[in-house]
Amino acid sequence: PQRTYIFTFLLSSRVFIHPHELLAKVGQICLKQKQQLETGTEAEKAKLKSFTAKIIQLLKEWTETFPYDFQDEKSMKELKEIAHRITQCDEENGTVKKIISQMTQNLLMALSARSQYQEIREKFRQPVTDKGTILKTKPQSTQKDILNVCCDPLILAQQLTYIELERVSNIYPEDLMQIVSHMDSLDNHKCRGDVTKTYNLEAYDNWFNCLSMLVATEICRVVKKKQRTRMVEFFIDVARECFNIGNFNSMMAIISGMNLSPVARLKKTWSKVKTAKFDVLEHHMDPSSNFCNYRTALQGAAQRSQTANSNREKIVIPVFNLFIKDIYFLHKIHTNRLPNGQINFKKFWEISRQIHDFLTWKQVECPFEKDKKIQSYLLTAPIYSEEALFIASFESEGPENHMEKDSWKTLR
Repeated sequence: PQRTYIFTFLLSSRVFIHPHELLAKVGQICLKQKQQLETGTEAEKAKLKSFTAKIIQLLKEWTETFPYDFQDEKSMKELKEIAHRITQCDEENGTVKKIISQMTQNLLMALSARSQYQEIREKFRQPVTDKGTILKTKPQSTQKDILNVCCDPLILAQQLTYIELERVSNIYPEDLMQIVSHMDSLDNHKCRGDVTKTYNLEAYDNWFNCLSMLVATEICRVVKKKQRTRMVEFFIDVARECFNIGNFNSMMAIISGMNLSPVARLKKTWSKVKTAKFDVLEHHMDPSSNFCNYRTALQGAAQRSQTANSNREKIVIPVFNLFIKDIYFLHKIHTNRLPNGQINFKKFWEISRQIHDFLTWKQVECPFEKDKKIQSYLLTAPIYSEEALFIASFESEGPENHMEKDSWKTLR
Protein backbone atom coordinates (compact mmCIF):
# COMPACT_ATOMS: atom_id res chain seq x y z
CA PRO A 1 0.00 0.00 0.00
CA GLN A 2 0.96 3.65 -0.37
CA ARG A 3 2.53 5.53 2.51
CA THR A 4 -0.63 7.60 3.04
CA TYR A 5 -2.65 4.42 3.47
CA ILE A 6 -0.18 2.92 5.96
CA PHE A 7 -0.15 6.19 7.90
CA THR A 8 -3.98 6.34 8.06
CA PHE A 9 -4.21 2.68 9.00
CA LEU A 10 -1.61 2.86 11.80
CA LEU A 11 -2.96 6.16 13.12
CA SER A 12 -6.60 5.11 13.30
CA SER A 13 -6.07 1.50 14.39
CA ARG A 14 -5.32 2.68 17.95
CA VAL A 15 -8.95 3.72 18.38
CA PHE A 16 -9.92 0.03 18.11
CA ILE A 17 -6.90 -2.03 19.17
CA HIS A 18 -3.75 -1.50 21.23
CA PRO A 19 -0.60 -1.08 19.05
CA HIS A 20 1.11 -4.13 20.61
CA GLU A 21 -1.94 -6.30 19.83
CA LEU A 22 -1.87 -5.14 16.22
CA LEU A 23 1.84 -5.89 16.03
CA ALA A 24 1.20 -9.38 17.44
CA LYS A 25 -1.30 -9.99 14.60
CA VAL A 26 1.35 -8.90 12.07
CA GLY A 27 3.72 -11.35 13.77
CA GLN A 28 1.23 -14.21 13.38
CA ILE A 29 0.79 -13.44 9.66
CA CYS A 30 4.59 -13.44 9.26
CA LEU A 31 4.88 -16.85 10.84
CA LYS A 32 2.06 -18.29 8.72
CA GLN A 33 3.43 -16.90 5.44
CA LYS A 34 6.94 -18.05 6.27
CA GLN A 35 5.76 -21.60 6.98
CA GLN A 36 3.69 -21.70 3.78
CA LEU A 37 6.32 -20.31 1.44
CA GLU A 38 9.47 -21.86 2.88
CA THR A 39 8.62 -25.35 1.74
CA GLY A 40 9.31 -24.97 -1.79
CA THR A 41 9.80 -23.90 -5.30
CA GLU A 42 11.72 -20.95 -6.70
CA ALA A 43 8.43 -19.10 -7.32
CA GLU A 44 7.49 -19.44 -3.68
CA LYS A 45 10.93 -18.27 -2.58
CA ALA A 46 10.47 -15.16 -4.76
CA LYS A 47 7.07 -14.60 -3.11
CA LEU A 48 8.69 -14.87 0.31
CA LYS A 49 11.27 -12.25 -0.71
CA SER A 50 8.56 -9.87 -1.89
CA PHE A 51 6.56 -10.51 1.32
CA THR A 52 9.65 -9.77 3.44
CA ALA A 53 10.18 -6.46 1.63
CA LYS A 54 6.60 -5.41 2.39
CA ILE A 55 6.86 -6.32 6.06
CA ILE A 56 10.10 -4.29 6.26
CA GLN A 57 8.31 -1.33 4.65
CA LEU A 58 5.50 -1.56 7.20
CA LEU A 59 7.90 -1.80 10.16
CA LYS A 60 10.01 1.11 8.90
CA GLU A 61 6.93 3.33 8.46
CA TRP A 62 5.64 2.28 11.88
CA THR A 63 8.87 2.82 13.83
CA GLU A 64 9.61 6.15 12.13
CA THR A 65 6.13 7.67 12.38
CA PHE A 66 4.96 6.22 15.70
CA PRO A 67 8.11 5.40 17.70
CA TYR A 68 6.13 5.86 20.91
CA ASP A 69 4.14 2.70 20.15
CA PHE A 70 7.31 0.73 20.92
CA GLN A 71 7.84 2.21 24.34
CA ASP A 72 6.25 -0.72 26.13
CA GLU A 73 8.03 -4.04 26.45
CA LYS A 74 5.27 -6.06 24.73
CA SER A 75 5.64 -4.09 21.47
CA MET A 76 9.44 -4.26 21.60
CA LYS A 77 9.30 -8.04 22.16
CA GLU A 78 6.92 -8.48 19.19
CA LEU A 79 9.15 -6.30 16.98
CA LYS A 80 12.23 -8.39 17.84
CA GLU A 81 10.39 -11.63 17.08
CA ILE A 82 9.16 -10.39 13.68
CA ALA A 83 12.65 -9.06 12.89
CA HIS A 84 14.15 -12.45 13.77
CA ARG A 85 11.67 -14.28 11.51
CA ILE A 86 12.20 -12.10 8.46
CA THR A 87 15.98 -12.04 8.91
CA GLN A 88 15.92 -15.83 8.57
CA CYS A 89 14.30 -15.48 5.14
CA ASP A 90 17.41 -13.75 3.77
CA GLU A 91 20.36 -15.33 5.51
CA GLU A 92 22.60 -15.56 2.40
CA ASN A 93 22.69 -11.82 1.62
CA GLY A 94 22.37 -10.33 5.10
CA THR A 95 20.68 -7.23 3.56
CA VAL A 96 17.57 -7.63 5.70
CA LYS A 97 19.71 -7.92 8.81
CA LYS A 98 21.43 -4.58 8.02
CA ILE A 99 18.14 -2.80 7.34
CA ILE A 100 16.58 -4.18 10.55
CA SER A 101 19.58 -3.24 12.68
CA GLN A 102 19.59 0.33 11.27
CA MET A 103 15.83 0.59 11.86
CA THR A 104 16.16 -0.59 15.48
CA GLN A 105 19.00 1.85 16.11
CA ASN A 106 16.93 4.78 14.78
CA LEU A 107 13.97 3.67 16.88
CA LEU A 108 16.03 3.53 20.09
CA MET A 109 17.46 6.99 19.37
CA ALA A 110 13.95 8.41 18.83
CA LEU A 111 12.69 6.82 22.07
CA SER A 112 15.68 8.06 24.05
CA ALA A 113 15.24 11.63 22.73
CA ARG A 114 11.61 11.53 23.68
CA SER A 115 12.16 10.19 27.17
CA GLN A 116 14.79 12.89 27.79
CA TYR A 117 12.25 15.50 26.72
CA GLN A 118 9.70 13.94 29.07
CA GLU A 119 12.11 14.12 32.01
CA ILE A 120 12.75 17.82 31.37
CA ARG A 121 9.02 18.33 31.04
CA GLU A 122 8.22 16.64 34.35
CA LYS A 123 10.89 18.75 36.05
CA PHE A 124 9.35 22.00 34.83
CA ARG A 125 5.80 20.83 35.15
CA GLN A 126 4.07 23.55 37.08
CA PRO A 127 0.63 25.07 36.88
CA VAL A 128 0.66 27.62 34.10
CA THR A 129 -1.58 30.10 35.87
CA ASP A 130 -0.42 33.57 36.76
CA LYS A 131 3.34 33.74 36.84
CA GLY A 132 3.12 36.88 38.95
CA THR A 133 0.28 39.17 39.83
CA ILE A 134 1.19 42.76 40.52
CA LEU A 135 -1.85 44.58 41.75
CA LYS A 136 -0.58 48.14 42.01
CA THR A 137 0.96 49.79 38.98
CA LYS A 138 4.51 50.80 39.73
CA PRO A 139 6.20 53.98 38.48
CA GLN A 140 7.15 53.56 34.83
CA SER A 141 10.91 54.05 35.24
CA THR A 142 11.50 50.89 37.30
CA GLN A 143 9.41 48.69 35.02
CA LYS A 144 10.83 46.93 32.04
CA ASP A 145 8.31 46.40 29.26
CA ILE A 146 8.42 44.56 25.93
CA LEU A 147 9.49 47.71 24.04
CA ASN A 148 12.66 47.94 26.17
CA VAL A 149 13.50 44.39 25.12
CA CYS A 150 12.46 44.50 21.45
CA CYS A 151 10.95 47.44 19.59
CA ASP A 152 10.97 45.86 16.12
CA PRO A 153 7.63 44.12 15.36
CA LEU A 154 9.21 41.86 12.71
CA ILE A 155 11.89 40.56 15.10
CA LEU A 156 9.32 39.93 17.83
CA ALA A 157 7.11 38.06 15.33
CA GLN A 158 10.12 35.94 14.32
CA GLN A 159 10.90 35.08 17.96
CA LEU A 160 7.25 34.14 18.57
CA THR A 161 7.45 31.89 15.50
CA TYR A 162 10.61 30.28 16.90
CA ILE A 163 8.78 29.49 20.16
CA GLU A 164 5.73 28.18 18.26
CA LEU A 165 7.79 25.81 16.07
CA GLU A 166 9.69 24.55 19.12
CA ARG A 167 6.42 23.74 20.93
CA VAL A 168 4.74 22.25 17.87
CA SER A 169 7.70 19.91 17.33
CA ASN A 170 6.77 18.13 20.59
CA ILE A 171 3.28 17.24 19.38
CA TYR A 172 2.98 13.80 17.81
CA PRO A 173 0.26 12.22 15.65
CA GLU A 174 -0.80 9.87 18.45
CA ASP A 175 -1.26 12.89 20.79
CA LEU A 176 -3.72 14.31 18.27
CA MET A 177 -5.46 10.96 17.82
CA GLN A 178 -6.31 10.98 21.51
CA ILE A 179 -8.92 13.60 20.69
CA VAL A 180 -10.73 10.73 18.97
CA SER A 181 -9.77 7.79 21.18
CA HIS A 182 -10.42 9.67 24.43
CA MET A 183 -14.01 10.16 23.42
CA ASP A 184 -17.02 8.10 24.27
CA SER A 185 -16.24 5.36 21.76
CA LEU A 186 -17.23 1.91 22.99
CA ASP A 187 -14.47 0.38 20.91
CA ASN A 188 -11.66 1.92 22.84
CA HIS A 189 -12.46 0.78 26.39
CA LYS A 190 -9.54 -1.60 26.15
CA CYS A 191 -6.88 0.98 25.30
CA ARG A 192 -8.09 3.87 27.40
CA GLY A 193 -6.17 2.58 30.42
CA ASP A 194 -2.66 3.34 29.27
CA VAL A 195 -3.15 6.14 26.82
CA THR A 196 -0.26 8.65 26.98
CA LYS A 197 -1.11 11.93 28.67
CA THR A 198 -2.28 14.83 26.54
CA TYR A 199 0.26 17.04 28.28
CA ASN A 200 1.84 18.26 25.00
CA LEU A 201 -1.51 19.50 23.74
CA GLU A 202 -2.28 21.21 27.06
CA ALA A 203 1.16 22.84 27.23
CA TYR A 204 0.70 24.26 23.72
CA ASP A 205 -2.77 25.50 24.56
CA ASN A 206 -1.40 27.15 27.74
CA TRP A 207 1.23 28.97 25.67
CA PHE A 208 -1.59 30.55 23.61
CA ASN A 209 -3.36 31.71 26.79
CA CYS A 210 -0.14 33.04 28.32
CA LEU A 211 0.66 35.04 25.17
CA SER A 212 -2.85 36.57 25.17
CA MET A 213 -2.53 37.52 28.84
CA LEU A 214 1.00 38.89 28.30
CA VAL A 215 -0.27 41.20 25.52
CA ALA A 216 -3.10 42.43 27.77
CA THR A 217 -0.67 42.91 30.69
CA GLU A 218 1.82 44.91 28.60
CA ILE A 219 -0.97 47.25 27.43
CA CYS A 220 -2.87 47.67 30.72
CA ARG A 221 0.12 48.35 32.92
CA VAL A 222 1.32 51.37 30.90
CA VAL A 223 0.29 54.47 32.85
CA LYS A 224 0.52 57.20 30.18
CA LYS A 225 -2.07 57.20 27.39
CA LYS A 226 0.41 58.16 24.64
CA GLN A 227 2.72 55.24 25.52
CA ARG A 228 -0.25 52.90 25.87
CA THR A 229 -1.41 53.86 22.35
CA ARG A 230 2.11 53.14 21.09
CA MET A 231 2.01 49.72 22.80
CA VAL A 232 -1.34 48.83 21.17
CA GLU A 233 -0.04 49.86 17.74
CA PHE A 234 3.15 47.88 18.31
CA PHE A 235 1.18 44.68 18.99
CA ILE A 236 -1.01 45.29 15.93
CA ASP A 237 2.20 45.44 13.85
CA VAL A 238 3.54 42.28 15.52
CA ALA A 239 0.29 40.43 14.74
CA ARG A 240 0.49 41.62 11.12
CA GLU A 241 4.07 40.35 10.80
CA CYS A 242 2.97 37.00 12.28
CA PHE A 243 0.26 36.82 9.60
CA ASN A 244 2.80 37.52 6.84
CA ILE A 245 5.12 34.81 8.18
CA GLY A 246 2.28 32.25 8.31
CA ASN A 247 2.20 32.13 12.12
CA PHE A 248 -1.57 32.25 12.62
CA ASN A 249 -1.48 30.90 16.19
CA SER A 250 0.54 33.82 17.62
CA MET A 251 -1.48 36.26 15.56
CA MET A 252 -4.74 34.89 17.01
CA ALA A 253 -3.31 34.96 20.57
CA ILE A 254 -2.31 38.63 20.18
CA ILE A 255 -5.76 39.60 18.80
CA SER A 256 -7.44 37.63 21.63
CA GLY A 257 -5.32 39.54 24.17
CA MET A 258 -6.37 42.88 22.67
CA ASN A 259 -10.02 41.82 22.70
CA LEU A 260 -10.02 40.98 26.42
CA SER A 261 -12.40 43.31 28.30
CA PRO A 262 -9.71 45.17 30.33
CA VAL A 263 -8.01 46.21 27.04
CA ALA A 264 -11.10 46.60 24.87
CA ARG A 265 -12.70 49.04 27.37
CA LEU A 266 -9.80 51.56 27.09
CA LYS A 267 -11.81 53.81 24.75
CA LYS A 268 -9.58 56.91 25.09
CA THR A 269 -6.53 54.82 24.16
CA TRP A 270 -8.27 53.15 21.19
CA SER A 271 -9.52 56.53 19.91
CA LYS A 272 -5.85 57.52 19.34
CA VAL A 273 -4.91 54.20 17.65
CA LYS A 274 -4.76 54.02 13.85
CA THR A 275 -7.18 51.09 13.68
CA ALA A 276 -7.18 50.41 9.90
CA LYS A 277 -4.49 47.68 10.31
CA PHE A 278 -6.33 46.18 13.25
CA ASP A 279 -9.57 46.03 11.24
CA VAL A 280 -7.77 44.02 8.54
CA LEU A 281 -6.51 41.55 11.18
CA GLU A 282 -9.97 41.26 12.71
CA HIS A 283 -11.35 40.59 9.23
CA HIS A 284 -8.90 37.68 8.77
CA MET A 285 -9.93 36.20 12.10
CA ASP A 286 -13.66 36.90 11.79
CA PRO A 287 -15.43 33.85 13.27
CA SER A 288 -18.44 34.05 10.94
CA SER A 289 -19.05 31.19 8.47
CA ASN A 290 -16.77 28.94 10.56
CA PHE A 291 -13.75 31.27 10.24
CA CYS A 292 -14.07 31.30 6.46
CA ASN A 293 -11.54 34.17 5.96
CA TYR A 294 -8.93 32.54 8.17
CA ARG A 295 -9.35 29.21 6.36
CA THR A 296 -8.79 30.92 3.00
CA ALA A 297 -5.60 32.55 4.35
CA LEU A 298 -4.44 29.21 5.81
CA GLN A 299 -5.02 27.49 2.47
CA GLY A 300 -2.97 30.22 0.75
CA ALA A 301 -0.10 29.74 3.23
CA ALA A 302 -0.27 25.94 2.76
CA GLN A 303 -0.03 26.31 -1.03
CA ARG A 304 2.88 28.74 -0.68
CA SER A 305 4.57 26.22 1.61
CA GLN A 306 4.29 23.41 -0.96
CA THR A 307 6.09 25.32 -3.70
CA ALA A 308 8.51 27.21 -1.43
CA ASN A 309 12.27 27.12 -1.94
CA SER A 310 13.23 28.51 1.45
CA ASN A 311 12.21 27.52 5.00
CA ARG A 312 11.06 31.12 5.50
CA GLU A 313 8.26 30.58 2.95
CA LYS A 314 7.41 27.10 4.23
CA ILE A 315 6.13 28.23 7.64
CA VAL A 316 2.49 27.37 8.38
CA ILE A 317 1.36 27.46 12.02
CA PRO A 318 -2.42 27.04 12.17
CA VAL A 319 -4.61 28.35 15.01
CA PHE A 320 -4.20 25.29 17.20
CA ASN A 321 -7.50 25.26 19.05
CA LEU A 322 -9.39 25.58 15.72
CA PHE A 323 -7.34 22.71 14.30
CA ILE A 324 -8.26 20.56 17.33
CA LYS A 325 -11.93 21.56 17.02
CA ASP A 326 -11.95 20.49 13.37
CA ILE A 327 -10.68 17.01 14.25
CA TYR A 328 -13.15 16.76 17.12
CA PHE A 329 -15.98 17.86 14.80
CA LEU A 330 -15.05 15.26 12.16
CA HIS A 331 -15.06 12.66 14.94
CA LYS A 332 -18.44 13.77 16.26
CA ILE A 333 -20.39 13.95 12.98
CA HIS A 334 -19.18 10.62 11.57
CA THR A 335 -19.54 7.22 13.26
CA ASN A 336 -16.54 4.96 13.77
CA ARG A 337 -18.36 2.08 12.11
CA LEU A 338 -20.67 1.72 9.13
CA PRO A 339 -24.15 0.14 9.48
CA ASN A 340 -22.70 -3.20 8.30
CA GLY A 341 -20.24 -3.18 11.24
CA GLN A 342 -17.15 -2.38 9.16
CA ILE A 343 -14.80 0.44 10.12
CA ASN A 344 -15.71 3.81 8.58
CA PHE A 345 -12.35 4.23 6.88
CA LYS A 346 -13.47 7.37 5.02
CA LYS A 347 -13.80 9.20 8.36
CA PHE A 348 -10.31 8.19 9.50
CA TRP A 349 -8.84 8.98 6.08
CA GLU A 350 -10.10 12.58 6.42
CA ILE A 351 -8.85 12.94 10.03
CA SER A 352 -5.46 11.51 9.13
CA ARG A 353 -5.18 13.84 6.10
CA GLN A 354 -5.53 16.84 8.42
CA ILE A 355 -3.06 15.40 10.94
CA HIS A 356 -0.63 14.62 8.09
CA ASP A 357 -0.74 18.28 6.94
CA PHE A 358 0.01 19.37 10.50
CA LEU A 359 2.99 16.98 10.70
CA THR A 360 4.36 18.34 7.42
CA TRP A 361 4.19 21.89 8.77
CA LYS A 362 5.74 21.04 12.13
CA GLN A 363 8.83 19.59 10.42
CA VAL A 364 9.87 22.96 8.98
CA GLU A 365 13.17 24.10 10.45
CA CYS A 366 12.96 27.55 11.96
CA PRO A 367 14.86 29.96 9.68
CA PHE A 368 15.22 32.61 12.41
CA GLU A 369 18.02 32.75 14.95
CA LYS A 370 17.07 32.43 18.58
CA ASP A 371 17.33 35.63 20.63
CA LYS A 372 17.62 34.44 24.22
CA LYS A 373 16.89 37.83 25.78
CA ILE A 374 13.61 38.32 23.86
CA GLN A 375 12.49 34.72 24.38
CA SER A 376 13.29 34.80 28.06
CA TYR A 377 11.09 37.90 28.38
CA LEU A 378 8.23 36.35 26.39
CA LEU A 379 8.30 33.17 28.46
CA THR A 380 8.94 34.54 31.94
CA ALA A 381 7.66 38.13 32.13
CA PRO A 382 5.05 38.50 34.89
CA ILE A 383 1.49 38.17 33.72
CA TYR A 384 -1.41 39.86 35.49
CA SER A 385 -4.37 37.83 36.68
CA GLU A 386 -7.76 38.84 35.30
CA GLU A 387 -8.46 40.89 38.44
CA ALA A 388 -5.10 42.64 38.26
CA LEU A 389 -5.75 43.46 34.60
CA PHE A 390 -9.07 45.13 35.48
CA ILE A 391 -7.47 47.07 38.35
CA ALA A 392 -4.68 48.34 36.03
CA SER A 393 -7.28 49.14 33.35
CA PHE A 394 -9.51 51.13 35.72
CA GLU A 395 -6.47 52.97 37.10
CA SER A 396 -5.56 54.02 33.55
CA GLU A 397 -9.07 55.00 32.48
CA GLY A 398 -11.71 55.26 35.21
CA PRO A 399 -15.03 53.36 35.14
CA GLU A 400 -17.54 54.79 32.67
CA ASN A 401 -20.92 53.30 33.58
CA HIS A 402 -22.76 51.78 36.57
CA MET A 403 -21.61 48.25 35.78
CA GLU A 404 -17.96 49.31 35.61
CA LYS A 405 -18.33 51.38 38.79
CA ASP A 406 -19.69 48.33 40.62
CA SER A 407 -16.84 46.12 39.32
CA TRP A 408 -14.28 48.72 40.37
CA LYS A 409 -15.83 48.91 43.86
CA THR A 410 -15.74 45.13 44.24
CA LEU A 411 -12.11 44.95 43.00
CA ARG A 412 -10.99 47.68 45.38
